[in-house]
Amino acid sequence: MNDRPRVLVDMLSYTGTKGGMETYTRELYRQLGKMDTGLEFVALASREGGELDLSWFPGEVIRSRISGENRFVWALGELFASSWFARRRRADLVHCPATLGPMRTSMPCVLTIHDMLYFSHPEFMVTPLYTRPVMWMERRAAANAAQVITDSQVSADEIHKYLGYPREQLHVVPLAANPGSPQPFGDARERLILASGQRRPYKNWEGLIRALALVDEQVRPRLVITGGGAGEDPLRPVVEEAGMAPWVELRGWVTDEELDDLRRRASAMAFPTLAEGFGLPVLEAMAQGLPVIASDLPVLHEVGGDAALWFDPHDLHSMAAAIESVATRPDLLAELAEAGRAQAALFSWERVARETLAVFHGVLSDAR
Repeated sequence: MNDRPRVLVDMLSYTGTKGGMETYTRELYRQLGKMDTGLEFVALASREGGELDLSWFPGEVIRSRISGENRFVWALGELFASSWFARRRRADLVHCPATLGPMRTSMPCVLTIHDMLYFSHPEFMVTPLYTRPVMWMERRAAANAAQVITDSQVSADEIHKYLGYPREQLHVVPLAANPGSPQPFGDARERLILASGQRRPYKNWEGLIRALALVDEQVRPRLVITGGGAGEDPLRPVVEEAGMAPWVELRGWVTDEELDDLRRRASAMAFPTLAEGFGLPVLEAMAQGLPVIASDLPVLHEVGGDAALWFDPHDLHSMAAAIESVATRPDLLAELAEAGRAQAALFSWERVARETLAVFHGVLSDAR
């Protein structure tokens, strides 16, 4: 008979399209699968997630009919279905790794909140009618949580500020990046800047494109922006208006292999965001030896330390100066690459798993 405590992992939001939150879930549970956790894990997957390769999950996967892409169906699933499945499977603990979760559970719940952007920057949300319902769901999930895990001290401060969540029940567990295969700088590097991410207003891709237009054509690098969504890329009119079509390539979503190839070829990665809960792309680039130019935000300093070239994301001339520096100073690129690899080495998924596991066991011990 298995007498290990059972953890139900709420993966209803996992659809293969949610970026950093899904990287967190995948890498955390892949690492937990390598450890003797003393726990049994059961995942509640969305309909879309259940069609993906979930072999990295260290336990049973319940493939539900709940859509993680249909917002109404998904919201009901988060609020009510996950707690029902937890009771049915006699879970001792629920982990919600993607900011939202059930409004009430009969067993303790650990909630991972990645950011407070709906509260701190509602003006950046692409669907205003969805903003207040999400805020309400975040409040309910936090009110039900025995403990909250978050990615950065900035996010912890905002969780306390906006949700009134007790600081003594907050745990800062920074994310990590898998080390790649860094390539030395030299002739193989192209005059190319890489940028990746969803087309959310706070990502500030328009500012990056307009800043590129301020760089002298004689030294102006090409810019490749990956990510986006279905249909026409909303950045295309910006590229045309700025006259940057010869220099900007909009690639949409790319495979991991394609992204790795771009990182090996590029001279730098740009991250011009206006707001963030952590900034995983910064760490991922540094881990692969790719120099980073990024927004001068406190949360990104938590991630990048002194290993990035910082610019003011509200100032196009500041951004343009950073672009020009990486396009004309190979000595700076080499320094940033070396410093970035050292900075990324300070973070590990093993640490994420170990510290998360300690939270799980602490909550289970308190519940006895």
